[in-house]
Amino acid sequence: MTRDKLLWPALLIALWMGSESAALAIPAFANKYEVSCSACHAPAPRLRESGREFAARGFRLADPEQEPPDATRDFGDPLLALPRDFPLSVRIDGFAAWDDSAAAETDTEFPYVFKIISGGPLSPKISYYLYFIVEQGEVEGLEDAYLQFNSLFGSKIDMVFGQFQVSDPLFKRELRLERLDYEIYRTRVGLARANLTYDRGVALGTALGGVDVVLEVVNGNGIPEGEFDNDNHKNLALRLAREFGRVRLGLFGYAGKEDGGNDRTNAVSYFGPDLSARLGSRGELNLQYLERRDDDPFFTGRRGSDLVTEGGFAEAHFFPQGENGRWVVSALYNRVRSDDPAARRESAALTLNRLLARNIRLVAEVGRDLEEDRNQASIGVSAAF
Repeated sequence: MTRDKLLWPALLIALWMGSESAALAIPAFANKYEVSCSACHAPAPRLRESGREFAARGFRLADPEQEPPDATRDFGDPLLALPRDFPLSVRIDGFAAWDDSAAAETDTEFPYVFKIISGGPLSPKISYYLYFIVEQGEVEGLEDAYLQFNSLFGSKIDMVFGQFQVSDPLFKRELRLERLDYEIYRTRVGLARANLTYDRGVALGTALGGVDVVLEVVNGNGIPEGEFDNDNHKNLALRLAREFGRVRLGLFGYAGKEDGGNDRTNAVSYFGPDLSARLGSRGELNLQYLERRDDDPFFTGRRGSDLVTEGGFAEAHFFPQGENGRWVVSALYNRVRSDDPAARRESAALTLNRLLARNIRLVAEVGRDLEEDRNQASIGVSAAF
């Protein structure tokens, strides 16, 4: 059977499993704790500080005594804490789009993204998160899929094990309000697979003297179909961040190798700072800069000077009515320069978000691809339920 034929039954089975119990657990966390989505999101999917802390604890409240007593079944076994209701949520995004250089200038892109999402605690210190995605009509399968261990072996270290995005400790791509992506994270150079999106591995996080530290050990080849790792190398990433009032400053480094066959290897590294600033209750500014170096991304076996790729993005959010209001105006600018012409990117977008409900967002975006001289516009809806 083809991959699509195997995955669609899994999708239908997941819906059937959640059809009875999940009807009362969607959105899963809002129903579990009987609070509005705004307790964690401003607006969804963007997280406010309380939402980030909730996720960091493995989707638990700060005070264990406040956890709903009927959230788990009592089997008379202190080592078993199965959820009473299977936590299942759905997100669906769709748009009407215009592109002045596409074969079809106008297009109905609905559904553009369809996700089945599940997550929550499995024990007092262990939780999970995963989602299954169909994007642009193609079954992508599992993207995020990991176990999270808090206070590992009684220490102050938290661990994530599984499939996640290398850039998650910086700015999470899945939480952005724009359709336009953070290009520097997903840019690949030459024939090398490594970038800062999805990969498999382990992430360890802790706080040392007011500095948040995240160390990642990943395969370095993304999540290709039909294989896990394809060489003996493991890539390392380190993120340091500290809060200074309303400003968070971070520093990121990444180093690793990838085999290209015939004893040809590419060494890749990233290095750069990031900044996030809360501008009162009405605004937020996010900045990212990274320099990437590859010594043989085309696997030619000839090493000389490094091939350099550098760039980043600037993102701004404006909340005319505050974070709890219905309107959000977002702007995003990307610029990636590279010695590999195919890796160059420059784009910008202006996005208007209007909450129709706490879990339904109207999205209107105009953008321009400055590298390819294209203009784009879309209007649509993002809903979670």
